Amino acid sequence: MNELKIRDAQIEDTERLLEIYSHYILNTAVSFEYDVPTLDEFKERIRNIKKKYPYLVCEKDGKIIGYVYASAYSTRAAYDWTVTTSIYVDKDCRRIGAGALLYKELEKRLKEIGIVNLLAGVAFSENEDEYLSHDSPKFHLKQGYFEVAHMKEVGKKFDRWYDLKWYQKKI
Repeated sequence: MNELKIRDAQIEDTERLLEIYSHYILNTAVSFEYDVPTLDEFKERIRNIKKKYPYLVCEKDGKIIGYVYASAYSTRAAYDWTVTTSIYVDKDCRRIGAGALLYKELEKRLKEIGIVNLLAGVAFSENEDEYLSHDSPKFHLKQGYFEVAHMKEVGKKFDRWYDLKWYQKKI
């Protein structure tokens, strides 16, 4: 197995990160976004997140194969210790440990800045289909998250309704 390396995301990585994310927008219900953001929009998202939270990439043989970041759960001060997490791994590089490694480093960095609660919103369908598997819920449970909410049919994509599950992990 080739070594995986975690590092801070740079603005110069935007094109590759958007390439990874685009697959999930266009071909899956993992993201409830319909349209791929422009490169400039995505750069601005990265810049805004990096002002306060870690935004990390995983490289294999010098190529970015995944990324993870945290963002504010709410702008209200009482939630300053709680973030949402987002993780995307290249569709051809799944199940090689990149996701677990990204989450491990993200958690370490978030602890250092005083974050206590991690929340992950995960698209869900009772029956897997060509747009959504149970991989993400299984992954989050394996990483130590536990399910705290299940909202039925809240996102519509590809002319189908999907649920949203929320997972939480205390660090």
